[in-house]
Amino acid sequence: MAKYKKEYDVIVVGGGHAGSEASLASARMGARTLLITSNLDNIAHMSCNPAIGGLGKSHLVREIDALGGEMARNIDKTGIQFRMLNAKKGPAVRAPRAQADRRNYRISMRRTLEKEKDLDIKEGLVEKIIVKGKKVIGIKTQTGIEYKVKAVILATGTFLKGLILMGKVSFSAGRMGEFPADRLSDSLKKIGLKLARLNTCTPPRIEGKTVDFSKLIKQPGDSPPPPLSFSTKEIKTRQIPCYLTFTNDATHRVIKKNLKDSPLITGEARGLPPRYCPSIEEKIARFPEKKRHQIFIEPEGRDTTEYYVNGFFTGFSEKIQLETLRTMKGLEKVEITKPGYAIEYDFVPPTQ
Repeated sequence: MAKYKKEYDVIVVGGGHAGSEASLASARMGARTLLITSNLDNIAHMSCNPAIGGLGKSHLVREIDALGGEMARNIDKTGIQFRMLNAKKGPAVRAPRAQADRRNYRISMRRTLEKEKDLDIKEGLVEKIIVKGKKVIGIKTQTGIEYKVKAVILATGTFLKGLILMGKVSFSAGRMGEFPADRLSDSLKKIGLKLARLNTCTPPRIEGKTVDFSKLIKQPGDSPPPPLSFSTKEIKTRQIPCYLTFTNDATHRVIKKNLKDSPLITGEARGLPPRYCPSIEEKIARFPEKKRHQIFIEPEGRDTTEYYVNGFFTGFSEKIQLETLRTMKGLEKVEITKPGYAIEYDFVPPTQ
């Protein structure tokens, strides 16, 4: 076991949206800060929706921006489409939303973090929180390095004992293709914290070359583009359209026939799901009277032909996902590049 010589005031575990903002806030307040994450190339990686803002989240993005955070400024620099949702309604329910270039957003945020004076960034899988008495004094990584610290911020997302589920298949992962933080969960229990489970799901990604866009409804961005940051005066970027299609009777028949294939329906996926982000199978099961649901086909970036299928969150097997997608207009010959999946994971209830 090796002890790292430099001591830190704050260590942030996890480099997603929350971890990036927490480490920047800490460093900008003058604290010697370390951001440690399992994969440096995936700092600020958007595991699910490649977008910032929208009806449920734009107020939070703007609050972060008002407090000096980076998210809004970063999306204004790297976004590929900007819209004001509910523009025809009153000001209280309007919401800016920006479609992200997933790769460029990640690169730009990492560049910002690397430029911060009091912030170090390291790759590592944290396995243990070291406590003396009732005080945190350090962390230990999978490679046996111990870091001394005065405070630890956990921003672990879906990585604490993450379990991916796709139909009848399940396997451990923090997200697709990355290790889970199983031992960190065990460490939190050992120091007396109670853990519970949450679950969520993500849609498949599809190959744009296999989509018939002539059958879809084009959704252009607003002109001029509405920025998310108060500090952005103007956005001059070339915008890329999104597209709209709908589920139909054939889609609903396939889903109803295969409900037993989804762990989100059978209860195999443990934990509480997100309140406002139901899977497509839950929508069909819960609202049988609805004849169709909106499905948005959204670009993943400027330099890729991959698209995100917004509205098709699912825990179905890849086979059922493909069969279901091909019932929709414009997607009759679609190919999946990355299947969607459900994931359950530990979290620390914040009331303790």
